[in-house]
Parts: sequence; structure tokens; C-alpha cells
Amino acid sequence: MASPGLSNRNNGKRLGITEPISLGGPTEYDVIKTRELEKYLQDARLYESQEEAVSREEVLGRLDQIVKIWVKTISRTKGLNEQLVHEANAKIFTFGSYRLGVHGPGADIDTLCVGPRHATREEDFFGELQRMLSEMPEVTELHPVPDAHVPVMKFKFSGVSIDLLYAKLSLWVIPEDLDISQDSILQNADEQTVRSLNGCRVTDQILRLVPSIQNFRTTLRCMRLWAKRRGVYSNVAGFLGGINWALLVARICQLYPNALPNMLVSRFFRVYTQWRWPNPVMLCAIEEGSLGLQVWDPRRNPKDKYHLMPIITPAYPSMNSSYNVSSSTLRIMLEEFQRGNEICECLQAMEANKADWDTLFESYDFFEAYKNYLQIDISAENADDFRKWKGWVESRLRQLTLKIERHTYDMLQCHPHPGDFSDKSRPFHSSYFMGLQRKQGVPVTEGEQFDIRATVEEFKQSVNLYALLKRGMEIRVSHVKRRNIPNFVFPGEVRPLRPSKVTWGSRRGSELKVSGDSQPDKLCEGKTDLDGSDGGQKRKRVDDNVETNSRYAKSLHLCSGEVHAASPPISNISSCSTKCESMDANKKVDDSIADSLEKIENPADIPYQNGQIEVSSRCKPPNDSLPAAVNTSSSKEAEKMALEKNMAGPYVSHQALPELDELEDDSEHGHQVKDFSRNMKSSQMEPSEESVSVSAPVNSSNGAGPSTDSYNGGLEELEPAELMVPSSNGTPPEPVAQKKSIIRLNFTSLAKASGKSS
Repeated sequence: MASPGLSNRNNGKRLGITEPISLGGPTEYDVIKTRELEKYLQDARLYESQEEAVSREEVLGRLDQIVKIWVKTISRTKGLNEQLVHEANAKIFTFGSYRLGVHGPGADIDTLCVGPRHATREEDFFGELQRMLSEMPEVTELHPVPDAHVPVMKFKFSGVSIDLLYAKLSLWVIPEDLDISQDSILQNADEQTVRSLNGCRVTDQILRLVPSIQNFRTTLRCMRLWAKRRGVYSNVAGFLGGINWALLVARICQLYPNALPNMLVSRFFRVYTQWRWPNPVMLCAIEEGSLGLQVWDPRRNPKDKYHLMPIITPAYPSMNSSYNVSSSTLRIMLEEFQRGNEICECLQAMEANKADWDTLFESYDFFEAYKNYLQIDISAENADDFRKWKGWVESRLRQLTLKIERHTYDMLQCHPHPGDFSDKSRPFHSSYFMGLQRKQGVPVTEGEQFDIRATVEEFKQSVNLYALLKRGMEIRVSHVKRRNIPNFVFPGEVRPLRPSKVTWGSRRGSELKVSGDSQPDKLCEGKTDLDGSDGGQKRKRVDDNVETNSRYAKSLHLCSGEVHAASPPISNISSCSTKCESMDANKKVDDSIADSLEKIENPADIPYQNGQIEVSSRCKPPNDSLPAAVNTSSSKEAEKMALEKNMAGPYVSHQALPELDELEDDSEHGHQVKDFSRNMKSSQMEPSEESVSVSAPVNSSNGAGPSTDSYNGGLEELEPAELMVPSSNGTPPEPVAQKKSIIRLNFTSLAKASGKSS
């Protein structure tokens, strides 16, 4: 299948559902900064070597030969005549990061095997082909997952990791020049085939819908690195995965078709900081199609109304690729967009000789960001059981975040870490962590507590519904304070020294002072209006009597920010506007995006569940540097109208929390749930620290007692507590006595500027 070229500009068609925001081309400054960015990505070792690239191509060629032999073998076994056996064919396609051209060293290759109608998935793909692969010495770590939402066979071929899907078409013969982008390919296909084909179809469509594939790839590599460094790259944890980031970057490329990656990165943060979710991000119009397949449409499909951050796939049937996003993870991502936007705006305003990319890509210190965490420990008796158990638990962790949000009416916010950690001293064991904090900007009642013990117990029971549950598969949930985080989560299992309270903003101020500017703060003024609450704009934590911002600086040198919120938004943060008093001329052509977003109204006149946010962003370049590309008020108005069209549409819907039974619907492991049995083995919960109130841990049915893991030192068992969660009007309901062990957290100290050091 031919690869798209590096540019889609010559087809004469507009790319995207709206006109571009700016057609301005790059300046010499942009060319220089883009080269610096590319050098930074190379130094970060994001590109594979030529030797590894050749090895991957050889593996894919060998795999294509294997599936061709496989389909002829099963055709002969099924009694087809010699002509059909001779014509029998199967073909390998790639998708994901490899097909997009943004994969790094050692990355998996997402592949799809397309076979004829007589080659079945259960008997032939997971039967004969699996047998053939298992007998090959170059194939290792073969792990079939036939019951997954998208059935997959995972293995390593000559050391290259492969994820192989299968699509059975209604054709007797698969042509070598098969074009799977045609909708007719889905005719009479089963649901698993449609889902398996979707990855390839979406990937190819993305490459067709961006104006410059090379600029798209460089920008996407940049955003993937940034998301991983900032801890927001994980679909299963409720953040965004590879396809989500690709779609977001592709939309920015459409809005700025002539921009280089340096400018695209900056505009990525500017646009999505001010985006009014749940307005969907779409690369093209949603097509109804003629095959009757369901497409994303909140007007018709009730569950689509609950999606908080819709990012719609461009290939039929269009669907929301980011349905896993919760209010907590949305809030975190918006905060990160805000941080990125502020850094990019101020770095460009300063016109530094060398862009401080290290600042933008600085890793997020998750285990210093909060004072309270949930630790989820899982274990099994052997490697095979652990692999299955781990996959199942990971698919359910998002439910814990959703349940906590719902049961506390979004007053207790969760930040799931996207990865897991292993204690080398304990085989077949992993730990997951979630940061916990009170919702910012709301009044704190003395002694108010969050009791999530029943929520945790409910979550564990849902996890124990696993159909393949075996003896030894256990899960424990405990509350742990920052100072008692186990050492195995840190590099080298050595807890680092407490970091100094230095943010990128203060670093920039120091650099300015060194360079001779003794009063950088005079160039930057901050103004915040958050309905009377000055704590709602940025997430804070109190530590050693010092209020620090764990994600970005409170003050921004050279830039002044303004925020106006009519009422707290669903994400509890506001999109900051930036007023730059000193701007480089190369930014002129796009600064009107801020003006164009200033007065956009909700196109459906339907308020968000928790209110809306009024966004304003204004940049004031010097009068002698008014942009040539935006030289009249009519051109500004045109950009404003383009963005209004981009945000407007029939898909904006009222946001409401779904019922819990809907939250339980997890498609990734939909076939792996069994009926709950009361005599099922219960897992233990371990309390930690004085802010936890827990009764004696629940004993398992086999009589197992509480864990005594050494890394959870300082555990205290306190008296049982009553279930108390705030009601929707802020008044706690009558206490309900609980017989089971559950977790209670006292977060009063989190909202105060004084407290005990941790």
C-alpha cells in the first residue's frame, strides 16, 4: 500500500472542517527554533537507528510471508480447489506510531492481518497461525488474547515486539493492492473485524488530512515526549494515548497549514488551553455512511453525552477515541496545557537566543506533588497468572477514579500515575498510585473528612468479578502519606532529597537578573478573578508551611495573565489569557487566535454541568510591528469567524454524570466478568498514617491476615468510622454505619498554609 507523500497541499482542497486560523509562513526565527527543537528530539533519542529500521522492515516482510503460507495451508485443509488455494492470500498492514512515522527505538509495531472469508479468527488465526508461530525459534513471548475487546496476538519476532490483529473480510480472495480505506471493506464484517480495521483506517486518514506530513511528525514526536514527561500519556489511566495526541496535533496542523513545528507546538498549547470542552475535536465531518454502523453523536446516543473530552476519529465509523477521560484527568491535562502555553508564550516573548526546551519538557515530580496517595498493590502466584491479572486490574483502575469522583461529588480529586512500579524483592507484584487532593477554591470546614472506604470496597469487589480469577490473585488498596511512599518507586530505589522550591518562572527571573535586568517582575503582572476564590486557578499543595505550585509558576515574567470565571468549570481551572507587552514579529500572524476565542459562546446555548468559563486572551504587539498578514480588522474578523465555526456545531451536549452501572461498562475486558460470589476471596486494605481511619483489615476467605509489608512503615490502625460523603448541596447526610473496613481521609490540612511537615 503506497505511503502518502510528505505534503498534501497540492490537491487544492481545504483540510479540516473550518478555514485555517492563519496561513502565515515561517520566519527565519521559526526556522532556527525548529532546528533547535529537532536537535533536542534527537538528543532525547526519539529516533531509531538505520540498523533498527532495516531490522523492522525485515521482520514485517517475514511476517507477511508467514501469513501468506498460513492462508494457503488452511485453504487446502478446508478442501478448497487448487485454483482457490493458489489464489488464497493474506496481507499485513501497519498502523499506530509505526505507520505514522513517530515510533522510537524498541517500540512495538501495531500490525493487522487481513484474511479471506473462510479464514476464521477463533479456529484459524488463534489456532493454526498461533501454532505456526509457536514453532518458530525466532518467535518468543507469544501471548494470545482472544477475548479482548480487540482480539490480539502479542509476541516478539527476532526481538521486535509485535501486536497482531486479525480482520476477516467477506472476500474469497484478498488482492495484493487492497485499499482498506474504502468503506465497502466493512460490508458484512463482524464487530471485531470493524474494530480491528479501525486502527489502520484512522491512521491512514490522519496522514491524508494534514497539510505537511513531515511537520506533523516532528510536532507529534514533540507532543508525545512532552505528554510522557508530564505524566499525561496513558489511555488506560484516563489520559490520552497515542491516537488521541495524533488527532489533536493533526487539527493544529490544519489550523496553521504553513507553520513549522516550533510554531505548531506553541499554538497547540494556546488553542487547547482555550478550547471549550466538550466541543469535539474533528479533522473532518462525521459521515453517516451506508452500512448502518453507529457513529459518535451525543444527540442520538445517550452515552456519548457523558464524554468530557471528545476527540473524534476521522474514518467511518467515527467514534470518540478519548472516552476514558474523567473530570480529574481532564483537569490535570488542562493544567498542563496551561503550563505549556505560559512557558511557550514567555519564552517567545523573551526572544532568547536558545529556547529553553528543557523547561517545557521538565518531568513532572508525581511523588512530590501531593501529600496523600492511594497505593494499589496486586500480586499473583506465577508469571502467567500475573500477566492476566495485571491486564485486568489495569483495565479497571479508571473505575476507581470515576467512583471516587462520583461518591464525593467531585470534591475529592484523583491523579492516577500512568505507570506501575515493581518491588524487586517481591516476584509477580506491581503497585499503582493515585495522588489525592481536595478540590481547590471551595470553602473548607474544620474537621471535614472524605470517607471513601465504601468506594474502595466496591471497587475491589468489581475487580474480583474477573472470570479467570485464581488462587493467589490479590489486590490491596491503602492510603499512604508522601513521606511513606516506598523506595522502589524511585530510580535506583533511593529516595531523592526534597527538591528546592524552584519553578520555571523563578528560574527565568534569576536568568534575567543575571543578565542585568534587576526588576523582571515589572514586566509581568498577574490578575485573577475567580468568583471570590483565589485558590481555584492553580492546583496547590502545602508543604513545610510553604505554599508551592507543583505544576507551574505563580508569576510569569514578561507576561501578564488574566482569568475571568463566571462559575467553576468542570475542570476547576481556567484558561489563562496572556498579554505580552513585548512580542517578536514572527508571532504576529497568529496572535489573533486569542481575540477570536474571546467572545465565543456555547453554540447550543446549553451550560456545562458545573458552569462555564469565560476565556479572554489578548496580546499587544508594539505598534511598529503590526503584522502584515493580519493588516486589517476584516482579516481578524475572518479568523474569529473561522474559530467560531470550529467550536460551533450540532454536537455540544449537556454534561451529566452517568449512573454507576454505566461506569462499569468497560469494553476492553467485557468478556472477562463473572457473577459476584459472596464467598469470593476478599483482599486486604492497608491504612497508613494518622489521617486514615480504618477498622481491622478485612480477612480473606482463607483466613489471611493483614499484610506486614516493610515498605509501608508507620501504619496505624484506628477505630472504625461512619460513611460520610458530602451531599450535592454541601450538607452531609445522616451517617450510615459500615461493617466492613473502608478508608477515611482527613484533608483539612491540605487547604491550609500551616500544618505538620511531612
